[in-house]
Amino acid sequence: MRIVSSLLLVAAALAYPWLVPNYYLVYAGVLTVMYAAMATSWNILGGLSGYVSLGHSAFFGLGAYGTGLLVARLGWPWPLALGVSTAGVALFAALVGVAAVRVRGASFVIVTIALVSAMNLLAQGWRSLTGGSVALQVPSPFAGLHRGQTHLLFYHLFLALLAAVLLAWWLISRSRYGSGLRAIREDEDKAESLGVPTAAYKVVAFALSALFVALAGGLYALWFGSLDPIFVFSVVFGASMVLMSLLGGRRHLLGPLLGALIVAPAGEYFLIALGETQIHLTATGVLLVLVVLFMPEGILARRWRRDHNRRAPQVLRRSDGGA
Repeated sequence: MRIVSSLLLVAAALAYPWLVPNYYLVYAGVLTVMYAAMATSWNILGGLSGYVSLGHSAFFGLGAYGTGLLVARLGWPWPLALGVSTAGVALFAALVGVAAVRVRGASFVIVTIALVSAMNLLAQGWRSLTGGSVALQVPSPFAGLHRGQTHLLFYHLFLALLAAVLLAWWLISRSRYGSGLRAIREDEDKAESLGVPTAAYKVVAFALSALFVALAGGLYALWFGSLDPIFVFSVVFGASMVLMSLLGGRRHLLGPLLGALIVAPAGEYFLIALGETQIHLTATGVLLVLVVLFMPEGILARRWRRDHNRRAPQVLRRSDGGA
């Protein structure tokens, strides 16, 4: 049944751009798939190790600006620019992670917020390099395509990224390394006493999570073509990744994907309904608070618990010799 459901989900994802009536809905689909890829990337750290980062938009922004600057200022081919930028961000994240993972809980959250805030101020202040609030303009690598065709192309590029991140999460979760990360999530001190190299495991998870988020940022720069530091280095943007993972269920492979399918279209609806104001961002914050308070384990966790409770009486009857 799971295989059939997975195949249907893949078929629906591939067919989506050809089924919707206009290119705006394709654009909305690109955003949704991009958010799903980033939320799943965040979940490599947040879901497996339990470390909550609100600053992952720093890596998204660095990946976007790194790729954009290499293409716009140096004229690099976009695949090379994307690869070099992503690798650079992953290395930077590993260096930051060495210091960041020394603290836990609220202190770790504060460190990640400080990181994205520092990147925001740097990008706005260094106008000669980034363009500041005027925005950095990145030439399209597919100039021969009109905007709608570009949406179609990048929809499938982001879909390939999502597939890669889902595969990475699935492989990690079933490995010895993934077991170590879950041990850290449940009781870090006990995990360390049992021989788990907790510091190294956390740094690797931090860097790997940042790598995929940076890759999404680079693709975003090539697709959207205009980079505003206020958006790409936004704490609210980072919080959206957390919200999607929490809402769907951060301990589950498809939890962030489910959350993205709910939150991303809702965000677009609020943006259209409320206009270019900050009210739609407030709606995201309120939703995050409600999820944390009333459904911290997510939708999939509630469904799993309900199904488990239904099966429990049958198991008990069998153990008692019942039919």
